[in-house]
Amino acid sequence: MRLGLYLNLYGDTTERSSLKDAVEQARLAEQAGFSWVVLGERHLHRPGYHEILTSLTWLAAHTERIGLATAGIVAPLYQPVVLAETLAHLDVLSGGRLTAGFVLGYRPEEFALYGVGPAERVARFEECLTLLTRLWTEDEVTFDGRFTQVREAFLSPRPVQDPRPRLWNGCRVPAALERTARMCDGWTTSFNELDADLPGKIAAYRGFPRGAGTLGAEVIVCREGYAAPSSQRARTALEAPLRGLYDAYGGWKRTSADAGRYAQGWDEIVARGVIGSPAQCADRLARYEAMGADGVVLRVQPPGMPQADALRAIEAFGELNSG
Repeated sequence: MRLGLYLNLYGDTTERSSLKDAVEQARLAEQAGFSWVVLGERHLHRPGYHEILTSLTWLAAHTERIGLATAGIVAPLYQPVVLAETLAHLDVLSGGRLTAGFVLGYRPEEFALYGVGPAERVARFEECLTLLTRLWTEDEVTFDGRFTQVREAFLSPRPVQDPRPRLWNGCRVPAALERTARMCDGWTTSFNELDADLPGKIAAYRGFPRGAGTLGAEVIVCREGYAAPSSQRARTALEAPLRGLYDAYGGWKRTSADAGRYAQGWDEIVARGVIGSPAQCADRLARYEAMGADGVVLRVQPPGMPQADALRAIEAFGELNSG
């Protein structure tokens, strides 16, 4: 089972934001055999949240082998040519380690910040990924879209990976799963996707027709994760900071269809996480593999968790994965 480490990019109220901890975790994850470090995106957040593309570039410069993934970039907020060029160059600088994961976004405040109407988000998403894919794979592109038009455009340099970096999309409803199958190479689940719903959604996703030029149908399950010598030690380390994060999500997601998922009790959160002793975590990972997952992305450090606790969990998962 391939593992990804979802890095905490939240600022700290006690000091100026720094990526020092994220770099330390990424290097340890690389040594521990993780397949990817994974970054999310957030705007209008106090006390701060590191910008996703420059952070990924910084991590590329401080690692050597580990994959660099996003889950995900809010595609409707971006000018597609700028995004295509930036991500292509990141793939070049990292030696071909990029996986570009996207989401539609859900916060009205973020759309307003970028001057994007929420009603346009699906059209902007599809246009962005269409143009990005063409610029990555074609020698010359002419494109007449609703929001973007280019004539005889090309990227130089293009991405290192042949034919291009893989594309993921994070979503949960059938229409979005169909879009993922048609336009992307992998589906990343929500962190709060219920285990009971996963087999049906995996089957539905893989049952939709694949778009021309897509590179497969990966399923990447995103989960809260913490491995410790005992279940109680894992829960003790994770519970307080994770409760704080879920309380915050209740506000951020007030306009989202899955807002209620973040009001669930602690036992429910633990039940769908990869949390506990090494044996318990191994069983959970095996369960997702049996469902058809190709990888699991673990969020081991909610805001407020000490760095030392996060590093211990990364080491524990590395030992588990190599065992």
